[in-house]
Amino acid sequence: MSSSQEAGRQALPALSLAALGVVFGDIGTSPLYAMKEAFAQTHFLLPVTPNNVYGILSLIVWTLVFVVTVKYVVIVMRADNHGEGGVIALMVRVLERSKDRPLKYKIVLALGLGGAALFYGDGVITPAISVFSAVEGLEIATPVMKPYVVPITVVVLLILFLVQRHGTARVGQFFGPVMLLWFCAMAAIGLWNIFGHPEVLWALSPHHAVRFFIEHAHVAFFALGAVFLTVTGAEALYADMGHFGKKPIRLAWACVVMPGLVLNYFGQGATIIGNAGAAANPFYLAVPAWGLLPMVCLATVASVIASQALITGAFSMTRELIQLGFCPRVTIHHTSGTQIGQIYVPFVNAMLLTLVLAVVLGFRGSSSLAAAYGIAVSMTMAVTTMLAFSVVRRDWNWSMPFALLIFVPLAAMDAGFISGNAIKILEGGWVPLVLGSGIFLLLTTWKRGREILTERERGDGIPLEPFVESLGREPFPRVPLTAVYLVSRPDVVPNALLHNLKHNMVLHETTVFASVVVKPVPRLLDSQRVLVERIAHNFYRVKIFFGFMEDADVPSALEWCAEQELALPANQVSYFLSRETLLPTSGEGMWLWREHLFSFMYRNATSAASFFNLPPNRVVEMGSQITI
Repeated sequence: MSSSQEAGRQALPALSLAALGVVFGDIGTSPLYAMKEAFAQTHFLLPVTPNNVYGILSLIVWTLVFVVTVKYVVIVMRADNHGEGGVIALMVRVLERSKDRPLKYKIVLALGLGGAALFYGDGVITPAISVFSAVEGLEIATPVMKPYVVPITVVVLLILFLVQRHGTARVGQFFGPVMLLWFCAMAAIGLWNIFGHPEVLWALSPHHAVRFFIEHAHVAFFALGAVFLTVTGAEALYADMGHFGKKPIRLAWACVVMPGLVLNYFGQGATIIGNAGAAANPFYLAVPAWGLLPMVCLATVASVIASQALITGAFSMTRELIQLGFCPRVTIHHTSGTQIGQIYVPFVNAMLLTLVLAVVLGFRGSSSLAAAYGIAVSMTMAVTTMLAFSVVRRDWNWSMPFALLIFVPLAAMDAGFISGNAIKILEGGWVPLVLGSGIFLLLTTWKRGREILTERERGDGIPLEPFVESLGREPFPRVPLTAVYLVSRPDVVPNALLHNLKHNMVLHETTVFASVVVKPVPRLLDSQRVLVERIAHNFYRVKIFFGFMEDADVPSALEWCAEQELALPANQVSYFLSRETLLPTSGEGMWLWREHLFSFMYRNATSAASFFNLPPNRVVEMGSQITI
């Protein structure tokens, strides 16, 4: 065995432990509310009988097997984009193979952006329901705490979001051990209760799920909405794959998470069989009285960790959408000098905090929040299934019959879960759908608006190379040092240069037209960072390449031009930017209200100087007006 293989084997347990703290927080806190919701009287009348408990447990365990293990762990995690996962990475991979098919390209784009928008909607509900469900254990410990559940939940969430600016690098190292303790505690509680009613293990047989559907056809379909809550964190296995790799996530799932979840759900089922009244809150009523308060504390910490993982995911997805041109630029801060994924996005953090507190104060209970939970996640999972089907057909060359044999059942499960959750729309499920629809509108408006601006530049722009040749024939006075013009189209003369010549009537000794290109891969090697092309008369065209998960640090990237015989010392470069003012015009481009929306987003986007990390004292902005 080579030294690298041995090092990899030694790192596997550590990576698996770290994955517990990031990947499995959401699905790991589902036992707090999923079983309770299955027997809640809010959505349907389901008698609390042993046979019904067996039916629900059988649905839960086989849902975990087919949705998480088969779909995500075995199949979808193979459909990575250079090691990265998630609906955006998957969308980019499929888009690359769909450029020659315009209709498919638009469909894939709509699906990917729709999945991303629904992720944000889910991001509002998950922290609220996780923390709420954990704190509600105080009611079981002592009813006198009931009036304080909502205030305590609000305080915990406030602390969680307010500490984001400081980063999670220090406390993050404890996430894995805490979640390991959480899963072990859940497994122990489950075993303790299973020993009291071992007959509950009969629910492992799938025939109980079939019987449940036959006997309760009128409610079993809607029960899927509650059962689905057990797998709401499955997308995280795929989305966070790039941070840990496939093996650590698969190992953690098979050895810790799956056993811990199944044992706890069966322990809750055993508790309900012994006491039908325990269906009101089977998670906490399964805990011995002496361990109730410690379990409330551990559950609260676990729910905070689950929320943290989702908040971090929202930050990362926002950066990906910005890099791919689907979202306006926003300020991004790095909170760690060693971990590239540790970022803080103030705007996203503030919006999530506001919306999370709104749903907590609006719903005021985990059962009410459960009505809003699930529909957005189930639709995101359906998007993943459709995009993964395209990958297996075009990239893996699966035959159509074999692909249909695997994916038709997966799609049927997605459809069943979406339909089962549809009953929740009027009871609160509309919240993440409305949020997702709003975000989808913003993303598509920004994308279309940018396309219109590009079309305007193409139609009104002056070709670059003939213009440079004309400057050689009628030379302007040259001033020392270098001017770098950031351009979106490297073949068109930037407005900033035209205004500079008009007002200052000089050229710099060296003039560089730099354009940023985001490649459909997560990250690039530094040796692939720039491409330098000499035009004429000391004019250069430089393409700067970034992956869609990288920060666009232009000054650092330009240092690599020296490898291609273009030295650009940082203290000798001035950056020239075009600052456009948009003028919405009726009858052109988009509908007028969307043009105004795009103009508003454009005005409030973070400046290019800040986003590209340009030194403020070396930036010159030239204004112009553009009609859209």
